[in-house]
Amino acid sequence: MAHPKRKQSKARRDKRRTHYKLGSKTLFKDSKSGEVSQYHRVNMDTGMYKGVQVIPEKDEE
Repeated sequence: MAHPKRKQSKARRDKRRTHYKLGSKTLFKDSKSGEVSQYHRVNMDTGMYKGVQVIPEKDEE
């Protein structure tokens, strides 16, 4: 096993990790309902996915 000769500084370690940050999520506006949601996700309010009803709507009492 290889071992480092010297301890790597925190600054050098953190420079290597600069690109590990989170990016923003891609959103789209639904043409029918006008709601903004993420791609490839079922809208839990309406039960729609890509314009198709995949989850039956709940009857509110």
